[in-house]
Amino acid sequence: MGARTFVVVGGTSGLGLAVARLLVNEHQVVVFGNVPAEVAAATDELGCDGAVCDISSYEQVRDGLAEVVERYGTIDGVAACASMWAGGDLGDLSVEHIRRAVEINVLGITYLLREAVQHLHRQGHGNVVYIGALALAAPRPGIPVYRATKSYGNSLVDSLAEAQHSNRVKVMQLHPGPMPTRLQERVGAEFLDEVYAMPEQVATEVVRLLLLEPDDLYVSGERVLRADGRW
Repeated sequence: MGARTFVVVGGTSGLGLAVARLLVNEHQVVVFGNVPAEVAAATDELGCDGAVCDISSYEQVRDGLAEVVERYGTIDGVAACASMWAGGDLGDLSVEHIRRAVEINVLGITYLLREAVQHLHRQGHGNVVYIGALALAAPRPGIPVYRATKSYGNSLVDSLAEAQHSNRVKVMQLHPGPMPTRLQERVGAEFLDEVYAMPEQVATEVVRLLLLEPDDLYVSGERVLRADGRW
């Protein structure tokens, strides 16, 4: 299909930045982040466009995606890499921390997928890749809020994928294990597996899904897990 346009949400660090790096040499890339200085640093490094967008604000999500469409004409894929960590026992988390995790991991992802899927349907094609977490595979008593919010995203993507009725608009998800990223630094070393993937390795799989063609069959709703360094 030649050069295409991709939006990487949470593209200023970690996995999102690794995804943007893999795409930028051959495609138009727009990175979204909620910290202006980080957006500026990422766009300077990559030589791509960027936008300050806090996905917990519906208006910022709506306007940010609309500006991409106005500039480039289409959005061929969206990588939903933004996430907020909320580790620790429920009683140890502040009310504000809980609220913010829900705003980003639940409301923000809902706003993002709502607007992204509508844009893709209007143009008749495109891919969405939601980044979940391998923590969903089994109960994790030390991260009840984080796991609950990521479970919401998993359920939302499952339902959206079934609702598309066309492989031309693909809604997929990928659930990597812990990676040495900035989020992982906040998590703590005790949550990092002995065998783990680097963000650059996981990014190749995200890009594979983003680059699927409109006519590729049997992939909408695809769920990819990474455990012990293997897909």
